[in-house]
Amino acid sequence: MNKKITIILIGILVLGALAAGLWWWRQSGNSSPAYREESVTRGRIEVTVQSTGIVQPRNRLEVKPPLAGRAEEVAVQEGQLVKKGQVLLWMSSSERAALIDAARARGPEEVKRWEEFYRATPVVSPIDGTVISRKIEPGQSFTASDALLVIADRLLVEAQVDETDIGLIRLRLPARILLDAYPGESVPASVGALAYESKTVSNVTTYTVDVVPARIPALMRSGMTATVTFLISAKDDVLRVPTHALHGDGGQKSVLVSGADGVPREQAVETGLSDGRQTEIISGLNEGDKVLITQAKRDSKNPGGASPLSPQPRKKK
Repeated sequence: MNKKITIILIGILVLGALAAGLWWWRQSGNSSPAYREESVTRGRIEVTVQSTGIVQPRNRLEVKPPLAGRAEEVAVQEGQLVKKGQVLLWMSSSERAALIDAARARGPEEVKRWEEFYRATPVVSPIDGTVISRKIEPGQSFTASDALLVIADRLLVEAQVDETDIGLIRLRLPARILLDAYPGESVPASVGALAYESKTVSNVTTYTVDVVPARIPALMRSGMTATVTFLISAKDDVLRVPTHALHGDGGQKSVLVSGADGVPREQAVETGLSDGRQTEIISGLNEGDKVLITQAKRDSKNPGGASPLSPQPRKKK
């Protein structure tokens, strides 16, 4: 008895699988391509390359004293702009510091006499730039190897460009800098220098490209992460269609348009620039023309394209 029940159950399962397969075959066989229309528009197309980089000073110099001693007066603060030759601090050598300290024990007149006789030594800025680090305070002693201040000149972005894109980058190429810390602030820039030696990290080969901002906003800081967009080429007021509307390989491209009888037909076109989303149309179409883009057609009885055995959504009352 159990054997007969098992055979019957197997038969039911086989028939069910056959019925499901037949239903799916009929649904697939009845589907026909549907189209949606897209207009040929006029506008701008940009071809760009993106990379990431770090904000760095072009020159970063540590200011060290000529000899060991003590800081008497520090004339600058962090963030202050300085000129080449400007006095950054006044220092005493270890010998002068000892003499001044001994004079203080004898009174202010003795101190004044020694200060006039043995003057403090100035430490000056070697370049025009900004003080980005101050590591010394008045009265603090130091050795000749201690960096008292750090000065950086013009900030730029060191962008890492993939080797597959480096051939598109050239000197003075326009670019845009977007700081990760301030995503709403776009800074115009241009390419200042290209490295001749590559770097390989995790099997990815890149080249360093110095991107110089046209202006340095106050919010820009050394060490910030940035996204750099290089503008390879651009055209304004050109005819455009969505790139996925194009068919064909190589130089011969075409689009689907609606014929006089309403039947879709291929229309040959000549293309130009493409940013991946939009492609320039040089000839073959006019502004306002409609192109057809194939899309999946949904069954009117089963809009979701799902099996009739699947749970159906409840209807609103």
